[in-house]
Amino acid sequence: MARKDYAAEKDKCKRFLQEFYSEDDNGKKVFKYGAQLVALAHREQVAVFVELDDVAEEDPELVESICENAKRYTGLFADAIHELLPEYKEKDVVAKDSLDVYIEHRLMMEQRGRDPADTRDPRNQYPPELMRRFELYFKPPTTNKPKVVRDVRADSIGNLVTVRGIVTRATEVKPMMAVATYTCDQCGAETYQPIQSPSFMPLIMCPSQECVTNKSGGRLYLQTRGSKFVKFQELRIQEHSDQVPVGNIPRSMSVYARGENTRLAQPGDHVAITGVFLPLLRTGFKQAVQGLLSETYMEAHCITLMNKTEDDELGNEELTEEELRGITDEGFYEKLAGSIAPEIYGHEDVKKALLLLLVGGVEQAPKGMKIRGNINICLMGDPGVAKSQLLSYIDRLAPRSQYTTGRGSSGVGLTAAVMRDPVTGEMTLEGGALVLADQGICCIDEFDKMADADRTAIHEVMEQQTISIAKAGIMTSLNARCSILAAANPAYGRYNPRKSIEQNIQLPAALLSRFDLLWLIQDKPDADADLRLAQHITYVHQHCRQPPTHFTPIDMRLMRRYIALCKKRQPMVPEALADYITAAYVEMRKEARVSKDTTFTSARTLLSILRLSTALARLRMMETVEKEDVNEAMRLMEMSKDSLQTDKSSATRTQRPADVIFSLVRELSTEGVAGRGGAGGVVRMAEAEQRCVSRGFTPAQFQEALEEYEELNVWQINQARSRITFV
Repeated sequence: MARKDYAAEKDKCKRFLQEFYSEDDNGKKVFKYGAQLVALAHREQVAVFVELDDVAEEDPELVESICENAKRYTGLFADAIHELLPEYKEKDVVAKDSLDVYIEHRLMMEQRGRDPADTRDPRNQYPPELMRRFELYFKPPTTNKPKVVRDVRADSIGNLVTVRGIVTRATEVKPMMAVATYTCDQCGAETYQPIQSPSFMPLIMCPSQECVTNKSGGRLYLQTRGSKFVKFQELRIQEHSDQVPVGNIPRSMSVYARGENTRLAQPGDHVAITGVFLPLLRTGFKQAVQGLLSETYMEAHCITLMNKTEDDELGNEELTEEELRGITDEGFYEKLAGSIAPEIYGHEDVKKALLLLLVGGVEQAPKGMKIRGNINICLMGDPGVAKSQLLSYIDRLAPRSQYTTGRGSSGVGLTAAVMRDPVTGEMTLEGGALVLADQGICCIDEFDKMADADRTAIHEVMEQQTISIAKAGIMTSLNARCSILAAANPAYGRYNPRKSIEQNIQLPAALLSRFDLLWLIQDKPDADADLRLAQHITYVHQHCRQPPTHFTPIDMRLMRRYIALCKKRQPMVPEALADYITAAYVEMRKEARVSKDTTFTSARTLLSILRLSTALARLRMMETVEKEDVNEAMRLMEMSKDSLQTDKSSATRTQRPADVIFSLVRELSTEGVAGRGGAGGVVRMAEAEQRCVSRGFTPAQFQEALEEYEELNVWQINQARSRITFV
């Protein structure tokens, strides 16, 4: 392969920057990069993104060369821009920072002390890295296919590659030295040392002509004011779970972001990163410890946030009037709710509740306290009622979410763990699932299988929306402003209608009161419903889509954008509705006191009604809550309780007094083994009669029952009628 003439390549880069233009609507030429160069010369812009699609229009070969040798071409483009900048400077620039002043002074001093006959460029003794006050990055061509982390191998070294994955760690942004500046204590000359690798050996002896001639051995001292620092952040990306081959664990890769590319991604974001794949050069002791192995990393050029499921970028564009009209037509509340997991049959009210969870209520912050706006929902039901499917759909639909299971997560994994930072070696906090789902949704499946010690970690998050930590000398409070969507089975695997609700749920009241809605989904046999469900499921299996309905479901992207728009509204509860809501709450408390078999009702229930009604107002894009919103919120509360109220008529037959008396005597006989009523199977008559009369039966009913069961030969009574003996 013939050697490339890099001077000619540099001229190509220069020509492209100067001459590339696009035509606007009026047919006028717009010099895209020329305008950027003017902004750079006037220090109004820092980063230049060279789009390789633009380069491909002018010179397709140059694009190939850039993709194969990106590091070298970054330098060539930067040199080209550096040489062009003085031509594009139209006005004097006010110094922005100390380094500007420093460079200006050095150039003035050198011009003053220079021989007039000497015609060399005044900047050439300074390293170009110090003089450049801009950064250059490449945007990949659209033909460039994203790779999986495990496909980036040795043949990609030095190439421009695009990788997709999830950000698992992002260090804080720190200054990194790019050029070290030293001054000599003998001759006062300045020495510059550009730094390429992660570590460097400082210069000690002065290399200037004066010191070498006089053999004065001047010592160099580092000048931080004159050195150049750039922002530096290390990201760690992990490949998507669906890209992992069978039986493997997800791979991860280090990404170094500098300058304007820092602070673009947070842990938990789905990103596509374009950059140069490079080996990491270590020197000295680190290299010796490392042995023959070499590490690799990616130097980021372009970081794009992605949607979770589709391959498109995160859509921030506003909804058009037409799209809004399409969503907000008649019956849009049912339409939006029906668009959540349309492949799942039924559960209309549950889907409405999940829609409100995605939108969320309004957060209130009176002085010194905070009332959360996020809605928490617990779905509890028999196996096979599509709870986990609903959870995974919400996880895909929400722009920011985490999905965990009860057994697979510990208290530390949900809140935060104290780790030792591999770069600096100091103790740092690593956020858990609830911290990563901040401003989003945390879906927890198999909630009932969770250990009690781990479940208590969620209490603080569900009400205060923070995680307070005092571990390993780190005292802090982390934000966890997330909604929690939990799915659980009842205590006995299936719902047992003969037991009370508390016995079925078996979750502490402190936790239950923090859930705004608790749905109990019972799988009751019903010929019509079962037939429709079976037809729905078989249709989905045959055609891989939901059966045709009276409306077309709204697609995920549109839902996301509409929900984001709804979240910007801050509806208020008007004065007129306050009395109505308080009266409704008092009535609910009254009902809870009268009927024993209900879930726990507390002041949190009132807050839940307010949250649900503000979420409904947000969904309608209104600024005030109306009575219908409150009624719908109350209806959802009732329906969530309604699914708990089983049909009492079918569940319990009215028992005859004789049967109840028999069971009471039977109880006494079993207690008798413990020595209270007599020996096992023998009950004293007086004891039995006293027990039955205390339960509200008359002595006559007691005598009838005795005779009835004696005729059936269940027990025998002695002659003196003082003892009952079970046969």
